[in-house]
Amino acid sequence: MANGSGLIERFYREIIEGGNLSLIDELATDDYLDHEEALPGQPPGKEGVRYFVNAVRTAFPDIRVKSLEPSLADGNMEACHVVLTGTHRGEMAGVAGTGKSVEFGGTDIIRVEDGKVAEHWGTTDNMRLMQQIGAIPG
Repeated sequence: MANGSGLIERFYREIIEGGNLSLIDELATDDYLDHEEALPGQPPGKEGVRYFVNAVRTAFPDIRVKSLEPSLADGNMEACHVVLTGTHRGEMAGVAGTGKSVEFGGTDIIRVEDGKVAEHWGTTDNMRLMQQIGAIPG
């Protein structure tokens, strides 16, 4: 996946970091299923992906991929660990922008069908993120 062809890498670099939300339709199946816990108010499917990306990019408009490793692909599955950085400038989880720099990680596993993401399982270090923006005590 180091060659940039991985769907997870494209999601983080082109959609989360780059803001190209039109790629969601190209990279996800119509019946995309996300098994990760949703944000409050987040709809299912591809609309949920748009909602998530908008929420993250609003809270952290300068969000960047610090690292995307290790990553692996086997058959129709891809997995990786990502570390993101950014500055908390907009509302996140009811906390107004603080101007604080954040760094948090997540692990993603996807199932690919016909070159598109059909299913996603993931965990994000939300506790570390919430501590960094002051939503919960560190």
